[in-house]
Amino acid sequence: MIETSVPVLAERPELRNTSDLLDERARLHPDHVAFQVNRGGAWQDVSTRAFTDEVIRLAKGLIGAGVGVGDAVAIMAATRYEWAVADFACWYAGAVVVPVYPTASVTQATAIVADAAPVVALVGGDAEREVMRTAHDHAEVATRGIFLMDAHPGEDLAALVALGTEVGDDVVTERRAIAGPDTVATIVYTSGTTRAAKGVLITHGNLVREALQVAAAYSSFVNEHANTIIFLPLSHILARALQVLAVGVGMRVAHLSDPTKVVATLAEIRPTFMVVVPRVLQKIQGAALAKAEEKRLGRVFQAAIATAITWGRHLEELDETGTPHAPILLRVRHAFFDRLFYAKLRALMGGRVEYLLSGAAALEAHLSLFFRGIGIPVIEGYGLTETTAPCTGNRPGSIRSGTVGIPIPGTTIRIAPDGEVLVKGVGVTPGYRNPEDNADAFVDGFFRTGDLGSLDERGRLTLSGRVKDIIVTSGGKNVVPAPWENVVEADPMVAYAVMVGEGKPFPAALILMAREELAAWAERHGRPALATLARDPLARTVDDPGIMAAIGTVVTRANQAVSRAEQVRKFRILLADIKEETGHLTPTLKLKRDAFLRDFHEFVEELYHGGKTHHGGTA
Repeated sequence: MIETSVPVLAERPELRNTSDLLDERARLHPDHVAFQVNRGGAWQDVSTRAFTDEVIRLAKGLIGAGVGVGDAVAIMAATRYEWAVADFACWYAGAVVVPVYPTASVTQATAIVADAAPVVALVGGDAEREVMRTAHDHAEVATRGIFLMDAHPGEDLAALVALGTEVGDDVVTERRAIAGPDTVATIVYTSGTTRAAKGVLITHGNLVREALQVAAAYSSFVNEHANTIIFLPLSHILARALQVLAVGVGMRVAHLSDPTKVVATLAEIRPTFMVVVPRVLQKIQGAALAKAEEKRLGRVFQAAIATAITWGRHLEELDETGTPHAPILLRVRHAFFDRLFYAKLRALMGGRVEYLLSGAAALEAHLSLFFRGIGIPVIEGYGLTETTAPCTGNRPGSIRSGTVGIPIPGTTIRIAPDGEVLVKGVGVTPGYRNPEDNADAFVDGFFRTGDLGSLDERGRLTLSGRVKDIIVTSGGKNVVPAPWENVVEADPMVAYAVMVGEGKPFPAALILMAREELAAWAERHGRPALATLARDPLARTVDDPGIMAAIGTVVTRANQAVSRAEQVRKFRILLADIKEETGHLTPTLKLKRDAFLRDFHEFVEELYHGGKTHHGGTA
């Protein structure tokens, strides 16, 4: 199959822009709890009416500050309730929202300010204010004000609201009605793993139609009876699209700015649905294994993992073929481990999670099967900034691990002759802010994703890597690194796995360890010198025999998952504090491969010229 489509499921032409979603909820369900906000350590309910009132007051303030129709307003803040208020207030005022990652450097913020020319900036606190102030100065872009979400008399959102006391309700009503489906709602700058960020134009129609189709496709758990926690950055389109969707359907939202507090918050909020990234799932499984090992139950938990995976695979077959019964021994093992481990993991996640949606990075099939097996199905989806988040997704009752599902309603997926995934549909951007960036972005009306993939007989998409990442060895073999890298990165101790081999005789790899996870492993296995090394910021390489053996097992497992030509023959274990500030990661923590390989070139050369390396096992 080279092309598949799913027709539109929900048509609501009367909803012309994002503000219409909120306005309708406020009229029909004003007292429904739309948000939970942590104030003074306690979670408080915020009704749709109260949220709308805040939005309108802030919209008046923006208008009073001189924000005109179509003007850009920058939002630079961590994920928080005020982000949602600011987002919708901008739309009620007729403005265009320009999100800036709260971790953005002055250089990155300056590039965005210079391109988008925001007339007002809404920021989280003092640090973000200083970045935006400097960015405006460097870009020589005048601003009508930078206002803080943190309390700061005279310079915060309350001060902005005060500027709109003379603005009437009729003015806001008129402003919010101006935007139509083709009007730009937001300009989202891609994080860019290989090039400078590009401004993606996302229209009101993109956001509204995407929300309607996702709500229709997943109505069993995306509805006004559901609740979720958003802890991913709202600067990212995935979290942002989820927020618009939640407002539109009445799904209660709690924001969390510190992802390290997710587990503690789960018990308080008890969500029914969450959007996560694979790393979160890896950490949950890894933490459970570590706790079991502390109690000398490591081998038992490993058996529990294997049983959950087998049970998850059984449930997938049940979906696919309707085969009703699992083998009796499997049922007994699953029931035993459910009492011993699985029920506790479900309770740890609040006890009410019906589904998780995983996106933003590849999810290893065994991890998906594990969570399905313990009673928390994971729906893997796929999308980009340019598709307004998901353009495909598995469906309840038809989840197939290892795939990213079928198209979202109103979307067509096509596979180009070279294997590139092409997308056309409700969420696809009309283009970039700079018209020159559109030249190679579209073909025959389809957006070129740059990802490689294939469609099965049921129209489910399986991704296999990036077009630009293909390695051509000296023997002329084309190798796609992602399938091998994804298996290795599924190990909680591995932060990043980078396959190399361009123009070389065989594939090799650099494996970067996650320092804290490595230190914890070392302590559990009685290797204090390794634990000390893991926490040494100057340490760059690891040669401990124990960890070499452990990672060697992971490499062998990855090699067994790919063809012989794609198997890694040598690898090097590294410790490196790579981060966004060093230029090696995007704001969404994706590795900038070119920058990393440039700065770690010496270790690549060691792999092929007799340096200290480790050999990978093969199938």
